[in-house]
Amino acid sequence: VQLVESGGGLVQPGGSLRLSCATSGFTFSRYVMNWYRRAPGKERELVAGIASAGGYTTYAGSVKGRFTISRDNAKNTVYLQMNSLKPEDTAVYYCNAYSSGNNYWGQGTQVTVSS
Repeated sequence: VQLVESGGGLVQPGGSLRLSCATSGFTFSRYVMNWYRRAPGKERELVAGIASAGGYTTYAGSVKGRFTISRDNAKNTVYLQMNSLKPEDTAVYYCNAYSSGNNYWGQGTQVTVSS
């Protein structure tokens, strides 16, 4: 099983980034996919989630209206479009796959929002 995040980096406040998580080794279309983040000195938090068929999404209140999660089941990939980024969005972002007790994680990608 592999989950490989990409797309992180340094961006100015108000900017945008698109994270990708390419997966392999499991039946992607059967898994709920989530993006979590961990900021320095803080607990890991759920940022966004998307149901296996993509019809249902959920967001943390702090990112609602700015971030959009999506998935492409043909490419076994989940995305996180992040707009209007704020310094408080600075964190390591992790991709997560969950289904029936199976819980898989990526290695994380750093997002830094700073001028």
